[in-house]
Amino acid sequence: RECMSVKFRKNITLYTKKRCPQCKLTKLWFDEHGVHYHLVDIVENKAAGEKIKQLGYQTVPVVVIHAEPETSWSGFRPDVLEGEFL
Repeated sequence: RECMSVKFRKNITLYTKKRCPQCKLTKLWFDEHGVHYHLVDIVENKAAGEKIKQLGYQTVPVVVIHAEPETSWSGFRPDVLEGEFL
């Protein structure tokens, strides 16, 4: 079980906006699995919106795991979430 707890300590940012079903599903998945994350609304935070564009994303949610190397993806991706956190 110790390996799992290490994965939960990752520094994660979830970029979202209101009225986004995939954002809600991603947030719910994190909450249900006890994953700690920093939530950023790209409508309220214009700089964050620019950051995800620089990363090459056009839609939210965008999940960024701040590590070496940095990992990111867009959309509600249970397959990727399970691979990273379970």
